[in-house]
Amino acid sequence: MLDLSALDKITPGTALPNLTQVEMTAIQRGLAICAYPTGGIDGLYGPRTRSAFAELTADIGQGASDVISAAVLSHLKTRKDDLNALFAETGTGKSQVEQQIGQMFKFIGLPLPAQIAYGLATTDWETAHTFKPVREAFWETEAWRKENLRYFPYYGRGYVQLTWKRDYSIYGDILGLDLVTDPDLALRPDVALFVLGHGMKTGAFTGRGLGHYVNATETDFINARRVINGTNKASEIAALAVGFLKQLKAKKPAVAATR
Repeated sequence: MLDLSALDKITPGTALPNLTQVEMTAIQRGLAICAYPTGGIDGLYGPRTRSAFAELTADIGQGASDVISAAVLSHLKTRKDDLNALFAETGTGKSQVEQQIGQMFKFIGLPLPAQIAYGLATTDWETAHTFKPVREAFWETEAWRKENLRYFPYYGRGYVQLTWKRDYSIYGDILGLDLVTDPDLALRPDVALFVLGHGMKTGAFTGRGLGHYVNATETDFINARRVINGTNKASEIAALAVGFLKQLKAKKPAVAATR
């Protein structure tokens, strides 16, 4: 469960630069789970945090760009509660995971059926059609991974392959978990779910977000693979996405998300 209890210690009307490091860390985590680019969770007031906060206040239409208003605090707490409720429902059955991925994508700001379909297709492919968090080269032993993967022990884990120490550190800081000391935490369904949705929204994996290829005016399932891994297996995953999109269109239309 994501802990942003330090938000309760902030007095509405406090200027952003006057927050304590603990309070600023909570603000940065709140911004990060809403997919605003803070540039890291370090508890320090820097230009990227300032810019991300200004973007939030502009989006919700409440408060000055450098003052913590009651509306901002309420928004971040609500978003935290919504995410924790989603985490609490994570399961292991394929249909459950498919539903949770749809909910996560709506939460993070990828609510279009085509966007959800591509998230499902990516998960389907990356987990060898199991819809369970997996280790990179899961058919091999840990000894093999240690000998052959140059980024060991920070090899791929999850619904999509979270890789390299830097990325484990980034997502550990956002979620308040020590993924660097215990990389296997990335195999937890709630962590895997967040990494999948957040990474595809923000472009954390390759610098390219899903919305660039799949949006209200374009559905490019082939090049959407660039969000994860260049064009490797792009055609196969695109075909899966087409199938998932057909399934989603046969169901109730997706509702718009609020970030």
